[in-house]
Amino acid sequence: MFGDLVSKLKLAQQDSKMKLDSILVDGQADGGRVKVVVNGHKIVQQIYISQELFDEGDKEAVEELLQVAVNKAIEKATILYEDEMKDVAKGVMPNIPGLNL
Repeated sequence: MFGDLVSKLKLAQQDSKMKLDSILVDGQADGGRVKVVVNGHKIVQQIYISQELFDEGDKEAVEELLQVAVNKAIEKATILYEDEMKDVAKGVMPNIPGLNL
């Protein structure tokens, strides 16, 4: 019984890892002039900063906007990750009355 449960859990974890690797979310700041894309594991995949911001020459503004965009992307990825882990737990755990996963 427990061996089967462990096998199911391992398979579900592998499937989730692949799914989270492929799902991308973004965080934007300043109307999209700064955009950061991360995967479901919160690994930065892409950073976009508009040329306008560089032309304006305000290094501190670029840094602040980048920080905002990264934090928004990580927040979205965290929610995505938590939802995926809940789904994994629901899929492999036995149906126990009163257990709210």
